[in-house]
Amino acid sequence: MSVSASAENLSTADTQSCDGGSMCLELALEGERLCKAGDCRAGVAFFQAAIQAGTDDLRTLSAIYSQLGNAYFYLGDYNKAMQYHKHDLTLARTMEDKLGEAKASGNLGNTLKVMGKFTEAIQCCQRHLEISRTLGDKLSEGRALYNLGNVYHAQGKHLGRAGQSDPGHFPQEVRDCLLQAVTYYEENLELMRSVGDRQAAGRACGNLGNTCYLLGDFAKAIRYHKERLRIAQEVGDRAAERRANSNLGNSHIFLGQFENAAQHYKRTLALAEELGDAAVEAQACYSLGNTYTLLREYRVAEEYHARHLAAARALNDRVGEGRACWSLGNAHAALGNHEKALYYAKEHYNISKELGDVLGMATAQMNIGDLCKVLGLPADNGVSPPSPRAAPPPRTPFNALRVRRQSMEQLSLIQITPEAKKKEAERSEVAESRGVARTSSEDTEHPAEVFMELIAKSQAQRMDEQRATLDKENRPRPLPRSSSATSNSKCEAMTDMLNMISSLQSKRMDSQRAELRPVQESTGASLPGLRTQQTRSTKPEDDFLDMIARVQGSRLEDQRSELPRPKPKESTVPDDDFFAQLMKAQSGRLDDQRATIPLQDRQNKAASSSKK
Repeated sequence: MSVSASAENLSTADTQSCDGGSMCLELALEGERLCKAGDCRAGVAFFQAAIQAGTDDLRTLSAIYSQLGNAYFYLGDYNKAMQYHKHDLTLARTMEDKLGEAKASGNLGNTLKVMGKFTEAIQCCQRHLEISRTLGDKLSEGRALYNLGNVYHAQGKHLGRAGQSDPGHFPQEVRDCLLQAVTYYEENLELMRSVGDRQAAGRACGNLGNTCYLLGDFAKAIRYHKERLRIAQEVGDRAAERRANSNLGNSHIFLGQFENAAQHYKRTLALAEELGDAAVEAQACYSLGNTYTLLREYRVAEEYHARHLAAARALNDRVGEGRACWSLGNAHAALGNHEKALYYAKEHYNISKELGDVLGMATAQMNIGDLCKVLGLPADNGVSPPSPRAAPPPRTPFNALRVRRQSMEQLSLIQITPEAKKKEAERSEVAESRGVARTSSEDTEHPAEVFMELIAKSQAQRMDEQRATLDKENRPRPLPRSSSATSNSKCEAMTDMLNMISSLQSKRMDSQRAELRPVQESTGASLPGLRTQQTRSTKPEDDFLDMIARVQGSRLEDQRSELPRPKPKESTVPDDDFFAQLMKAQSGRLDDQRATIPLQDRQNKAASSSKK
């Protein structure tokens, strides 16, 4: 979905109708120009001004809605994007514009897909496909097929994240979504080949390769990615060429073809340097380091991991730094540089502790322990694993709650009730009468007393702040203290106290009441920007506004829309599927490097020497 795709509607509206407000149209055209130039924020401001100016031409307003939806989509405000695409869909249906309804349905489906509302997105994209086929519009049909494949592809990946499954080993529910995506991608590819749209065919090949990769059909994935690479080279799309090489490297890794993978990763690195993409360059170095580790060329692997570490530090990617330190520690250990390996293992531990990565901390602790043994260093020279009772792991938002729950469940309740104290006194008297020796606990305070003193110290100021100051005229008579007081005097004292509380609290309750005044209901238009419908409203009283400003001040700040945040920095580590595969491939590497004592050979030599 692109901004320029819906911009055609605005240009058409300019030539077809001059009845709408000229100011609205001029503002909308300026917003269109800014969006095409890449300044979507300024474009949104002009489009909003155009809506405020208003117009009675529905086609112009529909084009503005479509542009606003696209601009908000690129700014990451998907709720507003969905809102304006729905307005566009409503207008298209009002005008009985089938092609406009198809485009609006496709835009809305893409927005809902990004929001994770896959069922609604599929319905919108299916409507887009039905209208396109009815109109016989091949290009619109191709976009609808591509969008449907995207929705099922995204849904499959979303469901697959719930479990830690490798490509080719997903549950049937995930596989069904991915197979459905393959069906729509293949239809889109066939249609784009028939109309001669090479770029659209290349996009379909790339998505087909990624989907087959997730399904575990790596040979088919390589075939589609190679076609994607040829088309990208043919049309001169360097970014697509870089992505194709990276995907080919990942697919070759899963087939165990490490040399081929290294060649594609090197090409990925060269293209990333050419494009000036530092994050992708770091990812390529990481992939190359792991690939050469699988090839047991540890010296080359160490060089690439060092480049990855430098790039991760430059990009302030702490997760990438931790992975780089872990990989460098393994490479130096394989090369026999145990001191450097220990240094990087400690760095890995410190970064994992900072990030709250419990698994990373455990891995680093084991590596540190093994390296300390190799170097002959005491165990406490490294980071010794914490005991279950002594040092708990860093409290991430999840395990902090879990630790607290466990501690509360294991806490023995302190008996501080009068009955418990009475029973304790009776037990002590019985013990003294029987001559039982008192324990050393007499030298310490009772837990209940310590607990009560702690509460008294911490709550003293708060209790004083909550006390109500009594006026002289409202001050009740002192309660009778003698034990011979009659029940009538007690009732009178209780009545006086209740009257005092009622008089004190009545003012506070009245001050908290908001006086509501009737406000005339507005009859605004359901679609913003239409001139034909006017809105009427009654200005509230000044005291009501003051009350709202005073009470709602903090909430208004919370509800303000934030400025679009900068694009989040990309991670210097590739996707988790590839990393998980490398973890599995490297799991037996340390065991392979350990020297086993040839007991059988020694026994044979001993037997032969005895015979001689």
